[in-house]
Amino acid sequence: MRMWWQNTVNTESVNSLNDVTLLAGTADNCGELVKIGILTVSDRASRGEYDDEGGPAILEFFKEAIASPVEVYYSCVADELPEIESELIRLCDTLDCSVIVTTGGTGPAQRDVTPEATTAVCERILDGFGEQMRAISLQYVPTAILSRQVGGTRGKCLMFNLPGRPKAIRETIDEIWQAVPYCVDLLGGPYIDMIDSVCNAFRPKDARRR
Repeated sequence: MRMWWQNTVNTESVNSLNDVTLLAGTADNCGELVKIGILTVSDRASRGEYDDEGGPAILEFFKEAIASPVEVYYSCVADELPEIESELIRLCDTLDCSVIVTTGGTGPAQRDVTPEATTAVCERILDGFGEQMRAISLQYVPTAILSRQVGGTRGKCLMFNLPGRPKAIRETIDEIWQAVPYCVDLLGGPYIDMIDSVCNAFRPKDARRR
């Protein structure tokens, strides 16, 4: 039997993101519906002075890599600590997202406060996310040491920070996401099935459905 989300795929370009995008998933997936938040942090994008490029890059990865059906919630806020914190809490507590991915605001500039906001709303910090993302980026640019990305959990939600540039986002998320589905399992969230040829997520044998 086809579920409601399998008839509701958003066909618009990812360059103009809707507040909610529904992805049907593959016909043979063994996963469950998962809610994922994308939060772009940018003064200029939030004012409409330029098109957000980071959010669409993240959504493009989800379209290519996730086999499960997905509800993607998108928002864009300014580089203001209270706004970022409030939106992370809304995505987690109100919209019940199992994963929240942010883009932007992770450098050493005075207005880069995304890591502080993420740390403030998380109950536990997972240091490995920031360590691995910097290690990945150092393969491409020496300025990766300036990144302050963090990852952590709030209740059953995993959230972590990505860079702001689309190229850096894909260099990072394609590798980091291999650990995300099992982390969501451990937090008691839905089973996220992946398209292995794009992102071969790791799970112990006894935690796999296929």
